[in-house]
Amino acid sequence: MADIILASQSPRRKTLLEWANIPFEIVVSDSDESFPETISKQEVPVFIASNKAKAVLEKLQQTLTDQQGSGKEYCIIAADTIVLLDQLILGKPVDRQDAVNSLSLLSGKSHQVITGVVVLYQGNEYAFSETTQVDFHSLTLDQIEYYVDQYKPFDKAGAYAIQEWIGVVGIKGIQGDFYNVMGLPVSLLVQKLKELGVA
Repeated sequence: MADIILASQSPRRKTLLEWANIPFEIVVSDSDESFPETISKQEVPVFIASNKAKAVLEKLQQTLTDQQGSGKEYCIIAADTIVLLDQLILGKPVDRQDAVNSLSLLSGKSHQVITGVVVLYQGNEYAFSETTQVDFHSLTLDQIEYYVDQYKPFDKAGAYAIQEWIGVVGIKGIQGDFYNVMGLPVSLLVQKLKELGVA
């Protein structure tokens, strides 16, 4: 049986995979999160996830080389999530004001959360993505500043996490996979792992 590797430091992705009762280890490696302007915005998260998965594969292969090979087989899972508002990608905020600006843009509007997932297994790359529409109530500046100051969402695309206070108070509704908004379309991933015979 292949060792399943989650190529992510995200505590949300770790939790979701644990909830699915999938045994895994976490291995991360720095990778380039830039993307070519020639691809569509919807393709961006898969492109970045692919780079994350390949960086971890390279790291693992180097480890095996250093250990003169152990016969291990790996199934590497990587993911990347973007928030897309009218073709504008809202990434992780760089500071408090950037987070306030992002939430001000999302206030009273609908946006898409797109998570790209890449699975590397037996020399093949399997890629897919999931899109969820999220509708926000209009938020006051006081609400936005309270959330940013209390929850410090600086490691989250779009500067929010649906499972926190902002989701309870600020989100009017969603269309699609709730867990995708948390950062991983875990049911689709489990189906893929079952197809590959690793879960």
